[in-house]
Amino acid sequence: MTKKQPPLAALPISVEQLTRLQTVVDDFSSHQLAWLSGYLWGMVNQNAPVDMSTSAPVAAQETVTIISASQTGNARRLSEQLRERLISEKINVNLVNAGDYKFKQINQEKVLVVVASTQGEGEPAEEAVALYKYLYSKKAPNLAQTSYAIFALGDSSYEKFCQAGKDFDSQLALLGATSLIERVDADVEYQSIADEWVENLTQILKARVPAQTDSQLLTAQAGSVNEIHSSPYTKTAPLTATLLSNQKITGRDSQKDVRHIEIDLGDSGLRYLPGDSLGVWFDNDPELVDELVALLWLQGDEEVFIGSQRHSLRDALIYQLELTQNTHVIVEKYAQLSKDDELLSLISDKQAILQYAQTTPIVDMVRQAAAQPSAQEFVDLLRPLTPRLYSISSSQAESEDEVHATVGVVRYDIDGRPRTGGASGFLADRLKEGDELRIFIEHNDNFRLPADPTTPVIMIGPGTGIAPFRAFLQQRDNDGATGKNWLFFGNPHFVDDFLYQVEWQRYVKDGLLTQISLAWSRDQKEKVYVQDKLREQGEAVWQWLQEGAHLYVCGDANRMAKDVEQALLDIIGQYGNMDSEEADEFLSELRVMRRYQRDVY
Repeated sequence: MTKKQPPLAALPISVEQLTRLQTVVDDFSSHQLAWLSGYLWGMVNQNAPVDMSTSAPVAAQETVTIISASQTGNARRLSEQLRERLISEKINVNLVNAGDYKFKQINQEKVLVVVASTQGEGEPAEEAVALYKYLYSKKAPNLAQTSYAIFALGDSSYEKFCQAGKDFDSQLALLGATSLIERVDADVEYQSIADEWVENLTQILKARVPAQTDSQLLTAQAGSVNEIHSSPYTKTAPLTATLLSNQKITGRDSQKDVRHIEIDLGDSGLRYLPGDSLGVWFDNDPELVDELVALLWLQGDEEVFIGSQRHSLRDALIYQLELTQNTHVIVEKYAQLSKDDELLSLISDKQAILQYAQTTPIVDMVRQAAAQPSAQEFVDLLRPLTPRLYSISSSQAESEDEVHATVGVVRYDIDGRPRTGGASGFLADRLKEGDELRIFIEHNDNFRLPADPTTPVIMIGPGTGIAPFRAFLQQRDNDGATGKNWLFFGNPHFVDDFLYQVEWQRYVKDGLLTQISLAWSRDQKEKVYVQDKLREQGEAVWQWLQEGAHLYVCGDANRMAKDVEQALLDIIGQYGNMDSEEADEFLSELRVMRRYQRDVY
């Protein structure tokens, strides 16, 4: 909420003085504003003249800037951990979300730390795209006065593991910056290596950055304008909630199984906003675990250790370890353990081993390449179970003490045997109404409705990408927002795959949904997708943008989001009379202004 400004009459300075002050500091960065705050405090409290020309560079050296480039919240949490550790050593630190960072002033940084997640096919986290593009543009500055450190977060099941962090590292070095510590590339099990990195970096910075006095530190932290807030319920301290409803919302003949999930929050006080994600912890299917144990010629009651914790093998496989997502690292380790010739032959072929891992679940790998490891040897191959994130499809303005999710259930066959996704199968098949589950909210301030309720919005969300836009419209409806709303939705068939059809029709009838454009890819000879509908309506889309509309995209990152972005660039180029470079810059400016936001996965 924006703080109410005091009346001008109550200010201790004149209107003219206030105007001059605002003009002077208009282009100041957050670091400069923080320094100015301390400088003015020093003038008042010490009554000693200070030479600004000599003090300013020193102040810049005394600030460590941490940029959190987060996709699922892990980078943000690690950034907060580093900030707290540096503050404990009285080191002045400024933590900022990448989406809020004034990147054109990056050449003023003396010490820069980037904690970077990777999404899609090696792209930076959505909030870091503008910074990433700027560093790779012709406008990128010389960073010879900057020292930096990179912590890269990724998932080794993807080919371009930690690519965004690697790119930030190489580009900062190319621009002349000096590395303080070797980049770390961390997999999903990152906390122990992160703890070590935080401590090592802290010791390096202690030797480099002067410690602040308590008053200096307090003043600098008070000047920070980029505080990042966490949810009261977290990934490590989730809320135990109750499943209220599990309803299939695709038709009998649909090739997709999509569920509308409703969860009771009770009196927990948990709060969320449209655009946030729901984190769901799940258990592996006990039948899948029993099948795997039998294939390993084990009993399930064998004692195993995960870290220092002791479990039975069966409990470890159900509650602690990832079984439904294979990786090339697991394949390579199992190949060496099993001595299977076919698996061993994959190790030297990166593309082949990646393809095998993506298409062959762990249980089927064991079936195809028999081995008889000890229970501990097998457990040591696996990764820890991690929660899944789903875009929230409800607004608390309407659902109050409930949270809703739209879940596409992963179903496929391997050699005639049915396989199901870990979390989606847990929610759709194994969890019954009234059962408990562990959840948390992953806040996403980079996917928010405009503050002005009169602002038009264009929402593009095929398939389960529709989820956050159901929340958006519920919120706009309850707020009485008068801004126009345009929804682009696509799926294979109108009859079986029109998710939330009745709700959208009611919103159209009531006038809340100004326009709806539907793309049914399999209902005619030629396939039609949301990007095709965008191009059909290009002139109107451009007109909405000229009226200040905000653009939102949710869904598949690898194909849909890229195709939609190209369609938008084509529309901007055609109707805005711009060449490709100008169109790209225009769209980048929309992103910086938070008028182009994406929630892609």
